[in-house]
Amino acid sequence: MPSDHRPPLTDRPALRRHRARARAHKAPALFLHQDALDEIQERLAEVNRTFTRPAIVTGQPDFWRRAFPDAKVVEDTDTLDLDRGAHDLVIHALALHWANDPVGQLIQSRRALCPDGLFLGLTYGGQSLQELRQCLGSAEAELRGGLSPRVAPMGEIRDLGALLQRAGFALPVADSWRRDVLYPSPLGLMWDLRAMGETNALTGRTRSFTPRAVMLRAIELYALTFARPDGRIAATAEIIALTGWAPAEDQPKPLRPGSAAARLADALNTDEVKLPGDGSD
Repeated sequence: MPSDHRPPLTDRPALRRHRARARAHKAPALFLHQDALDEIQERLAEVNRTFTRPAIVTGQPDFWRRAFPDAKVVEDTDTLDLDRGAHDLVIHALALHWANDPVGQLIQSRRALCPDGLFLGLTYGGQSLQELRQCLGSAEAELRGGLSPRVAPMGEIRDLGALLQRAGFALPVADSWRRDVLYPSPLGLMWDLRAMGETNALTGRTRSFTPRAVMLRAIELYALTFARPDGRIAATAEIIALTGWAPAEDQPKPLRPGSAAARLADALNTDEVKLPGDGSD
Protein backbone atom coordinates (compact mmCIF):
# COMPACT_ATOMS: atom_id res chain seq x y z
CA MET A 1 0.00 0.00 0.00
CA PRO A 2 1.41 3.45 -0.84
CA SER A 3 1.99 5.71 2.15
CA ASP A 4 -0.14 8.78 2.71
CA HIS A 5 1.90 11.83 1.70
CA ARG A 6 -0.83 14.40 2.11
CA PRO A 7 0.48 17.59 3.72
CA PRO A 8 -0.76 18.42 7.23
CA LEU A 9 -3.81 20.63 7.54
CA THR A 10 -2.04 23.25 9.65
CA ASP A 11 1.23 25.05 9.02
CA ARG A 12 2.44 24.93 12.63
CA PRO A 13 5.32 27.43 12.23
CA ALA A 14 2.85 29.95 10.74
CA LEU A 15 0.38 29.27 13.56
CA ARG A 16 3.08 29.89 16.18
CA ARG A 17 4.01 33.18 14.50
CA HIS A 18 0.39 34.31 14.49
CA ARG A 19 -0.07 33.39 18.14
CA ALA A 20 3.17 35.11 19.16
CA ARG A 21 2.07 38.23 17.31
CA ALA A 22 -1.27 38.13 19.15
CA ARG A 23 0.47 37.80 22.52
CA ALA A 24 2.63 40.82 21.69
CA HIS A 25 -0.40 42.84 20.60
CA LYS A 26 -1.09 45.86 22.79
CA ALA A 27 -4.70 44.68 23.16
CA PRO A 28 -4.94 40.88 22.63
CA ALA A 29 -8.49 39.85 21.78
CA LEU A 30 -8.97 36.92 24.14
CA PHE A 31 -12.60 37.49 25.11
CA LEU A 32 -13.63 34.10 23.72
CA HIS A 33 -10.97 32.46 25.88
CA GLN A 34 -12.51 34.33 28.80
CA ASP A 35 -15.92 32.95 27.81
CA ALA A 36 -14.42 29.47 27.68
CA LEU A 37 -12.77 29.94 31.08
CA ASP A 38 -16.04 31.12 32.65
CA GLU A 39 -17.83 28.08 31.23
CA ILE A 40 -15.15 25.67 32.46
CA GLN A 41 -15.15 27.15 35.96
CA GLU A 42 -18.94 26.85 36.09
CA ARG A 43 -18.82 23.22 34.99
CA LEU A 44 -16.06 22.36 37.45
CA ALA A 45 -18.11 23.91 40.24
CA GLU A 46 -20.94 21.51 39.39
CA VAL A 47 -18.66 18.46 39.72
CA ASN A 48 -18.45 17.23 43.31
CA ARG A 49 -14.71 16.77 43.05
CA THR A 50 -11.45 18.54 43.84
CA PHE A 51 -8.86 18.34 41.06
CA THR A 52 -5.25 18.58 42.19
CA ARG A 53 -3.29 17.62 39.07
CA PRO A 54 -4.73 19.62 36.16
CA ALA A 55 -3.22 20.01 32.71
CA ILE A 56 -4.21 22.46 29.99
CA VAL A 57 -3.62 22.15 26.25
CA THR A 58 -3.78 25.53 24.54
CA GLY A 59 -2.27 27.98 22.09
CA GLN A 60 -2.61 30.83 24.59
CA PRO A 61 -0.51 29.62 27.55
CA ASP A 62 -0.18 32.95 29.38
CA PHE A 63 -3.93 33.44 29.67
CA TRP A 64 -4.61 29.91 30.94
CA ARG A 65 -1.60 29.84 33.26
CA ARG A 66 -2.96 32.89 35.03
CA ALA A 67 -6.32 31.16 35.42
CA PHE A 68 -4.83 27.84 36.62
CA PRO A 69 -1.45 28.67 38.21
CA ASP A 70 -0.97 25.09 39.47
CA ALA A 71 -1.70 23.42 36.14
CA LYS A 72 0.77 22.01 33.66
CA VAL A 73 0.19 24.10 30.51
CA VAL A 74 1.33 22.61 27.19
CA GLU A 75 1.12 23.63 23.55
CA ASP A 76 -1.33 21.82 21.27
CA THR A 77 1.43 20.17 19.23
CA ASP A 78 0.80 16.95 17.34
CA THR A 79 2.46 15.09 20.23
CA LEU A 80 1.30 16.50 23.56
CA ASP A 81 3.89 16.94 26.31
CA LEU A 82 1.81 15.04 28.86
CA ASP A 83 2.78 11.97 30.89
CA ARG A 84 0.53 8.95 30.90
CA GLY A 85 -1.90 8.84 33.83
CA ALA A 86 -0.37 11.95 35.44
CA HIS A 87 -3.46 14.18 35.64
CA ASP A 88 -6.95 14.08 37.10
CA LEU A 89 -8.16 16.90 34.84
CA VAL A 90 -7.21 17.77 31.24
CA ILE A 91 -8.62 20.90 29.61
CA HIS A 92 -8.22 21.32 25.84
CA ALA A 93 -8.79 25.05 25.41
CA LEU A 94 -9.91 26.43 22.02
CA ALA A 95 -7.18 24.78 19.96
CA LEU A 96 -8.69 21.59 18.54
CA HIS A 97 -9.72 23.28 15.26
CA TRP A 98 -6.03 23.60 14.35
CA ALA A 99 -5.25 19.93 15.07
CA ASN A 100 -3.87 17.85 12.23
CA ASP A 101 -5.27 14.79 14.05
CA PRO A 102 -8.21 15.70 16.33
CA VAL A 103 -8.78 12.09 17.40
CA GLY A 104 -5.11 11.82 18.28
CA GLN A 105 -5.40 14.90 20.48
CA LEU A 106 -8.32 13.35 22.35
CA ILE A 107 -6.62 9.97 22.72
CA GLN A 108 -3.48 11.59 24.11
CA SER A 109 -5.60 13.64 26.51
CA ARG A 110 -7.36 10.48 27.72
CA ARG A 111 -4.06 8.66 28.22
CA ALA A 112 -2.79 11.57 30.30
CA LEU A 113 -5.69 11.09 32.72
CA CYS A 114 -5.68 8.82 35.74
CA PRO A 115 -8.69 6.47 36.05
CA ASP A 116 -11.91 8.48 36.47
CA GLY A 117 -10.09 11.67 35.45
CA LEU A 118 -12.10 14.37 33.69
CA PHE A 119 -11.59 15.77 30.19
CA LEU A 120 -13.08 19.13 29.23
CA GLY A 121 -12.50 20.26 25.65
CA LEU A 122 -13.76 23.53 24.26
CA THR A 123 -13.42 24.13 20.55
CA TYR A 124 -14.90 26.34 17.86
CA GLY A 125 -17.83 24.73 16.06
CA GLY A 126 -18.81 24.67 12.41
CA GLN A 127 -21.06 27.73 12.61
CA SER A 128 -18.15 29.96 13.67
CA LEU A 129 -17.30 32.73 11.21
CA GLN A 130 -19.96 31.51 8.81
CA GLU A 131 -20.63 35.08 7.67
CA LEU A 132 -16.97 35.80 6.90
CA ARG A 133 -16.53 32.52 5.07
CA GLN A 134 -19.60 33.17 2.94
CA CYS A 135 -18.52 36.68 1.97
CA LEU A 136 -14.88 35.83 1.26
CA GLY A 137 -15.94 32.85 -0.83
CA SER A 138 -18.48 34.86 -2.82
CA ALA A 139 -16.04 37.71 -3.43
CA GLU A 140 -13.25 35.42 -4.56
CA ALA A 141 -15.51 33.35 -6.82
CA GLU A 142 -16.92 36.52 -8.35
CA LEU A 143 -13.58 38.22 -9.00
CA ARG A 144 -11.14 35.33 -9.42
CA GLY A 145 -13.31 32.43 -10.51
CA GLY A 146 -12.29 30.11 -7.69
CA LEU A 147 -11.84 29.61 -3.96
CA SER A 148 -8.78 29.48 -1.70
CA PRO A 149 -8.68 27.85 1.77
CA ARG A 150 -8.96 30.77 4.20
CA VAL A 151 -10.66 29.59 7.40
CA ALA A 152 -9.71 26.48 9.38
CA PRO A 153 -12.38 23.75 9.12
CA MET A 154 -14.38 23.41 12.32
CA GLY A 155 -16.30 20.33 13.35
CA GLU A 156 -20.01 19.86 13.86
CA ILE A 157 -21.27 18.87 17.29
CA ARG A 158 -22.41 15.39 16.22
CA ASP A 159 -19.04 14.59 14.63
CA LEU A 160 -17.06 15.91 17.59
CA GLY A 161 -19.20 13.97 20.03
CA ALA A 162 -18.46 10.80 18.07
CA LEU A 163 -14.74 11.54 18.35
CA LEU A 164 -15.02 11.32 22.15
CA GLN A 165 -16.30 7.77 21.80
CA ARG A 166 -13.58 6.88 19.29
CA ALA A 167 -10.98 8.19 21.72
CA GLY A 168 -12.23 5.83 24.43
CA PHE A 169 -13.85 8.25 26.87
CA ALA A 170 -16.57 7.04 29.19
CA LEU A 171 -19.83 8.97 29.64
CA PRO A 172 -19.14 11.28 26.64
CA VAL A 173 -21.24 14.43 26.25
CA ALA A 174 -21.09 17.20 23.62
CA ASP A 175 -23.06 20.43 23.82
CA SER A 176 -22.64 23.92 22.41
CA TRP A 177 -23.53 27.55 22.69
CA ARG A 178 -23.34 30.48 20.31
CA ARG A 179 -22.23 34.06 20.75
CA ASP A 180 -22.87 36.81 18.21
CA VAL A 181 -20.05 39.36 18.38
CA LEU A 182 -20.89 42.81 17.01
CA TYR A 183 -18.48 45.12 15.18
CA PRO A 184 -18.76 48.59 13.61
CA SER A 185 -17.52 47.09 10.34
CA PRO A 186 -16.00 43.86 8.97
CA LEU A 187 -12.56 45.40 9.39
CA GLY A 188 -13.06 45.28 13.16
CA LEU A 189 -13.60 41.53 12.95
CA MET A 190 -10.46 41.07 10.85
CA TRP A 191 -8.40 43.08 13.33
CA ASP A 192 -9.75 40.95 16.17
CA LEU A 193 -8.86 37.72 14.37
CA ARG A 194 -5.31 39.00 14.10
CA ALA A 195 -5.27 39.94 17.79
CA MET A 196 -6.61 36.46 18.64
CA GLY A 197 -3.87 34.66 16.70
CA GLU A 198 -6.60 33.12 14.51
CA THR A 199 -5.58 34.32 11.06
CA ASN A 200 -5.05 31.85 8.24
CA ALA A 201 -2.44 29.20 9.06
CA LEU A 202 -3.65 26.48 6.71
CA THR A 203 -0.91 24.65 4.83
CA GLY A 204 -2.89 24.97 1.60
CA ARG A 205 -3.42 28.71 1.91
CA THR A 206 -2.46 31.07 -0.88
CA ARG A 207 0.92 32.54 0.11
CA SER A 208 0.42 35.87 -1.66
CA PHE A 209 -1.58 38.73 -0.19
CA THR A 210 -5.30 38.66 -0.90
CA PRO A 211 -5.96 41.14 -3.75
CA ARG A 212 -7.35 44.42 -2.52
CA ALA A 213 -10.36 44.11 -4.81
CA VAL A 214 -11.33 40.77 -3.24
CA MET A 215 -11.10 42.15 0.29
CA LEU A 216 -13.09 45.27 -0.57
CA ARG A 217 -15.79 43.19 -2.25
CA ALA A 218 -15.95 40.81 0.74
CA ILE A 219 -16.31 43.77 3.11
CA GLU A 220 -19.04 45.20 0.90
CA LEU A 221 -20.93 41.89 0.80
CA TYR A 222 -20.60 41.50 4.56
CA ALA A 223 -22.09 44.94 5.19
CA LEU A 224 -24.88 44.34 2.69
CA THR A 225 -25.80 40.88 3.96
CA PHE A 226 -25.20 40.90 7.69
CA ALA A 227 -25.62 44.50 8.86
CA ARG A 228 -27.91 45.06 11.85
CA PRO A 229 -30.44 47.92 11.95
CA ASP A 230 -27.91 50.01 13.91
CA GLY A 231 -25.29 49.51 11.16
CA ARG A 232 -23.11 47.06 13.06
CA ILE A 233 -22.27 43.64 11.64
CA ALA A 234 -22.44 40.31 13.46
CA ALA A 235 -19.88 37.51 13.57
CA THR A 236 -20.92 34.10 14.88
CA ALA A 237 -18.77 32.26 17.40
CA GLU A 238 -20.03 28.75 18.15
CA ILE A 239 -18.22 26.95 20.97
CA ILE A 240 -18.63 23.21 21.43
CA ALA A 241 -17.92 21.69 24.84
CA LEU A 242 -16.72 18.08 24.95
CA THR A 243 -16.86 16.22 28.25
CA GLY A 244 -15.64 12.72 28.98
CA TRP A 245 -14.12 10.63 31.74
CA ALA A 246 -11.18 8.27 31.70
CA PRO A 247 -12.64 4.79 32.20
CA ALA A 248 -12.65 3.39 35.75
CA GLU A 249 -14.09 0.23 37.29
CA ASP A 250 -16.45 2.01 39.68
CA GLN A 251 -18.03 4.35 37.12
CA PRO A 252 -21.75 4.09 36.29
CA LYS A 253 -22.30 1.88 33.26
CA PRO A 254 -25.16 2.24 30.74
CA LEU A 255 -27.71 -0.55 30.89
CA ARG A 256 -27.79 -3.11 28.12
CA PRO A 257 -30.57 -2.56 25.56
CA GLY A 258 -33.71 -4.41 26.62
CA SER A 259 -32.66 -4.73 30.27
CA ALA A 260 -35.17 -2.23 31.68
CA ALA A 261 -37.21 -3.57 34.60
CA ALA A 262 -40.17 -1.21 34.08
CA ARG A 263 -42.12 0.13 31.12
CA LEU A 264 -41.80 3.83 30.24
CA ALA A 265 -45.56 3.95 29.55
CA ASP A 266 -46.25 2.89 33.15
CA ALA A 267 -43.94 5.58 34.52
CA LEU A 268 -45.73 8.20 32.42
CA ASN A 269 -49.17 6.79 33.29
CA THR A 270 -50.15 6.52 29.64
CA ASP A 271 -51.05 3.84 27.12
CA GLU A 272 -48.36 2.26 24.99
CA VAL A 273 -49.02 2.50 21.25
CA LYS A 274 -47.24 -0.16 19.25
CA LEU A 275 -46.09 0.78 15.76
CA PRO A 276 -46.59 -1.61 12.85
CA GLY A 277 -43.56 -3.78 12.32
CA ASP A 278 -41.80 -2.81 15.57
CA GLY A 279 -41.22 -6.46 16.41
CA SER A 280 -42.84 -6.20 19.84
CA ASP A 281 -45.84 -8.46 19.18
